Amino acid sequence: MSFTRFAALDWSGARRANGIAIAVCAPGRGAPRLVACPDGRRWSRLQALEWVTALIARERVLVGFDFAFSLPFSRARRYFGRPDPSVRDLWALVDGLGGDAHDLWGGGFAADPRFAPDFWRAGPRPPGYVEPHRPTEVACRAAGLGAPESPYKLIGAKQVGLGALAGMRVLRRLQAAAAVWPFDGDAGRPVLAEIYPRLFLRRAGAGNAKIRDWGDLGAALAALGSRSPVAGPMPPSDHDTDALVAAAGLRALAGAGGVWDAPRHDNEALRREGWIFGVPRP
Repeated sequence: MSFTRFAALDWSGARRANGIAIAVCAPGRGAPRLVACPDGRRWSRLQALEWVTALIARERVLVGFDFAFSLPFSRARRYFGRPDPSVRDLWALVDGLGGDAHDLWGGGFAADPRFAPDFWRAGPRPPGYVEPHRPTEVACRAAGLGAPESPYKLIGAKQVGLGALAGMRVLRRLQAAAAVWPFDGDAGRPVLAEIYPRLFLRRAGAGNAKIRDWGDLGAALAALGSRSPVAGPMPPSDHDTDALVAAAGLRALAGAGGVWDAPRHDNEALRREGWIFGVPRP
């Protein structure tokens, strides 16, 4: 697939988003660059949504979002009163329960008494609690590309569930203007894909370490076939480096047919659970 630009968003599910970073790069080997929020602060989710909406309206771009596009349907399937729900049914349910929460916060779904027992929300692991995973998360671990957390886990520094729930509200607002991979055929449209920055860092040889140094960032980008940005006066944050490496990683992998074909063996992935971009077929 050919794209005019590659964009990566390092995400936040906090009630007041404080970790969103956006990076973009063009085809070729040019250095990715950070996109500054218009108000000079960190991006809110609504501001990021507005920026992506404008971008996909004018370009065939590949946009990577660092959040799970769905929940494991081994558990989520029972939320619906029909036998064959889709991922869009889940997005609508999550969005409907989000109401007018600040900045598209998604925690209202996990707090609803009908669904709250399924989430690990506080304290030690509940007795008998089994943490469900989507096949793409299992495949990512098996490939040695990182260990994505279950979106049902809402506790700890690595929890991703709140980011996923907020992200589903964002996807519901973008789904008419772009193809959401792997659920849609792209047909020449912009494409939105789920990313996991640790995967790109692993591919670049960074292991599990966070990158907060210009030299380490340059080495990771070089491993992905990219030039490095000019070093700034302050050390980069790990949010910024995750976004920069992910943008270069999207560009490096976008031409690999096997990447796009990876989930085609899995009907659940294609209809309900999605797939992390860059995770190989098991």
